[in-house]
Parts: sequence; structure tokens; C-alpha cells
Amino acid sequence: MRKVYRVLAFLVAIEVAVQAMFIVYGDAGLGLWVDDGGVVDKATFEDAIEGGAAPFPEFQAFLLHGMNGMMVIPALALLLVISSFFAKVPRGMAFAFGVLGLVVLQVTLGLFGHAVAVLGALHGLNALALFSVAAWTGIRSRSSVMARPADSESAQRVAV
Repeated sequence: MRKVYRVLAFLVAIEVAVQAMFIVYGDAGLGLWVDDGGVVDKATFEDAIEGGAAPFPEFQAFLLHGMNGMMVIPALALLLVISSFFAKVPRGMAFAFGVLGLVVLQVTLGLFGHAVAVLGALHGLNALALFSVAAWTGIRSRSSVMARPADSESAQRVAV
């Protein structure tokens, strides 16, 4: 179960990196589209989201960023918490709940960042924290697995 825990932690970190790639790809496409004479207003995005044609090819990256951030990453974080109960990683539950808490904060900042610009900036900063904590959670689980047998052997040598 430790391996499941470790894989889920690293998947959360990878997904955060993928999120960054999606949003920057979409922003770059939007910039190119505007440079070519495209005009952005509220209707541009509403029409595309409601099933109209995408105004530029990279527009799908915005949709993928939203779906990945609202569904995939939270599901992985929940699975990480569930696996933490069985993985027997030292402080594993605390780190898993830390990842989940940062995911909840990230979703909240993403949703409200459309109304308050500074929350959008915090959304980016929290993404860095989430990536770091998720990656560290995976690294910690691996090092505790590798350290445990060595500790047992040294304890047996001392006993003999």
C-alpha cells in the first residue's frame, strides 16, 4: 500500500505541473490570437464554453485546466488520503491531509480568482506549495521504506 500512496502523491505533483502547462499554453494561444486581431470579451469565452466554436486552437487548454483542477486532482488527493490509512508511512496521514487541504484551497482560489484578481495570484502561489508538498510526500514515503530495513538490521546487530 506504500507504493500506492507514493504513486498517488507523485501523480498529484505531476498533475499540478500539467495544470501549469495547460494554463500557459492557453494563455500563449490567446496572446497569439489577439496579436492576429482577435478580440476578447465575455461572449468570446461564453460562446465557446456553451458549445460554440473555439476562438483559437489552444482554447481547449483552458477547459482542460478547469476539468483537471476540479475533478482529477481532487480525486487523486482523496485517494491519497484513503491510502494513507493503510500505507503505514510515518506521518503519512498528516501529509496526505496536507495535500488535500492545499487542493481544497487551490480549487477555492481558482473559483473566486475570477472575481478578485489577487486570489488569482494566490492560486499560482498555492500551486507551487501544492506541488512541493505532494512531491515531498512521495519522496518521504520512499525514504521511509528504504530506511526501515536498515534500522531493523542495525537493531538486530545491537541485540546480538
